Amino acid sequence: MATVRTRPDPRKLTDDELELFRAFHLMRRGFDRTLDTQLQHDDGISISELEVLMALVRSPGRRLRVRDLVDATGWEKSRVSHQVTRMAARGLVERQECAEDRRATWIHLTGEGRRVVVRALPKHTATIRRILFDALSAEQQEALLEIARTMNAAIIDEGCVPLDEGDD
Repeated sequence: MATVRTRPDPRKLTDDELELFRAFHLMRRGFDRTLDTQLQHDDGISISELEVLMALVRSPGRRLRVRDLVDATGWEKSRVSHQVTRMAARGLVERQECAEDRRATWIHLTGEGRRVVVRALPKHTATIRRILFDALSAEQQEALLEIARTMNAAIIDEGCVPLDEGDD
């Protein structure tokens, strides 16, 4: 007699699914924490600050409107505002009036902010290389890329939009 295979309850994870989820969650959080710790230790900035700085470095004129920074980071407007306030106090960015739209504000990368990025990126990239690329074989990297693309498509299907490829 053939064994009837039942589908698992979609509201619960099987033991194998739970193990995979926990390992994935631990990996993702650990990777983020490793990058943040390295940046804090070596350059005195957080991964969030680097994310804002990199969005500004990539933008024309090294400035973005707040709403564009919200789009670039995927953060809530209030989080962007608080982050920019802290970074402005440290001299990494500055707010400027937007002549084209009086309701908008430009967030501009300062010379100090640019110096921080230039100083931080080589060490940050080396950490990414050690954790992501050196730890995985070429085949594992290809598999991870395919998994990431598949999961990003599933995220879009859920109605969420992953950050653009150029965003960190």
